[in-house]
Amino acid sequence: MAMKINKLEIENVKRVKAVKAEFTPNGLTVIGGNNNQGKTSILDAIAWALGGNKYKPSQAQRQGSVTPPHLHVVMNNGLIVERSGKNSTLKVIDPNGKKGGQQLLNDFVEELAINLPKFMESTSKEKANTLLQIIGVGPKLHELEMREGELYNQRRTIGQIADQKKKFAEEQTYYPDAPHELVPVNELIKQQQDILARNGENQRKRDNLKSLEEQHTFQAQKVSQLMEELEKEQAKLAELTEDVNVAKKSVSELKDESTEELERNLAEIDEINRKVRANLDKDKAEEDANQYRDKYQELTRDIESVRKEKSDLLNSADLPLPELSVDNGELIYKGQKWDNMSGSDQLKVSTAIVRKLKPNCGFILLDKLEQMDMQTLEEFNHWLEQEQLQGIATRVSTGDECSIIIEDGYATRNETAAKEPEAKNTWTGKGAF
Repeated sequence: MAMKINKLEIENVKRVKAVKAEFTPNGLTVIGGNNNQGKTSILDAIAWALGGNKYKPSQAQRQGSVTPPHLHVVMNNGLIVERSGKNSTLKVIDPNGKKGGQQLLNDFVEELAINLPKFMESTSKEKANTLLQIIGVGPKLHELEMREGELYNQRRTIGQIADQKKKFAEEQTYYPDAPHELVPVNELIKQQQDILARNGENQRKRDNLKSLEEQHTFQAQKVSQLMEELEKEQAKLAELTEDVNVAKKSVSELKDESTEELERNLAEIDEINRKVRANLDKDKAEEDANQYRDKYQELTRDIESVRKEKSDLLNSADLPLPELSVDNGELIYKGQKWDNMSGSDQLKVSTAIVRKLKPNCGFILLDKLEQMDMQTLEEFNHWLEQEQLQGIATRVSTGDECSIIIEDGYATRNETAAKEPEAKNTWTGKGAF
């Protein structure tokens, strides 16, 4: 059962002289009045009554009063809380007979419900941590956010390197007419040497022909001179003649090879290989850039996976409001961070989180609601009714939206309790919704 405040009696607390009030169980009860009349003193008195002496005002007794403060609060389950006497002694009367004093109150009183500014004035990170602790996903979400941060930093570094590699590759000179591989110098020299060796063999054969011709002439002269040796020499002559014919035929078929192209290639080989190396360097730079770009895309997919895991974790959590989430350590509601939320949305988020902290605390105290226009106030009241929450708020106003008007420490109107909200949830002329 959510605990709510049914009735309240206050005497001589801060600016309050004597106030009796009843509060609507669901929705907003607005305590109105001009400045310095005692509106906030009522909220301070409730906080003191239920929250304990740590909420006791520094000057609790009304100035000029000889009677000590008196607080009397009746909860919706019949529990009665009193603080009275010179020492403002606490007395708790439980209809179920339970005992425990302040400890009994602490079982259902949520600190932030009676001190909402403490939550609203906390940092964005503290608000988010409060919510994450409530829904029990704080450690896991922190782990995912750390992983996401590491991947993001890795991806940023990889992206910078990839851009540098790409720029370096684009600045490299490229020679489209150069071969894809370096030209081996040793092979060209060997080809040249082979050609020179073949040409040398040809020259040897030419020299051999000349020698044979000379021998042939000598032998012919000798035949003419030495007729007596004709038969012998004629045979030798015939043999030599045959050798000459063979040699002539072989020489006529010889063709010297040119080394001009190889010599030109040898002269140009350094330039060719310089171009090849330049092309290889460019190809390697582009390959490096592509590898880093692929790594960048891989890290992007990892980051998206971590973010989806975070989203799934929060979507599966029991959040106190639809469209409420946490992103990068900040509360997000309807796509907006805290500082971009409307005042009513900030109150709605704060109230929902506070209720989630201690579900059996069914009320919340709200000060200075004059920041809200009438439509926003009505929308906030309607949300409280839907959530079956009780809001007790102050507002610098004496209009019909105020259920209780405080003048000079006294309540002059209280017509809200026991009124049921109309079907259209609009303000009545009597200070109720």
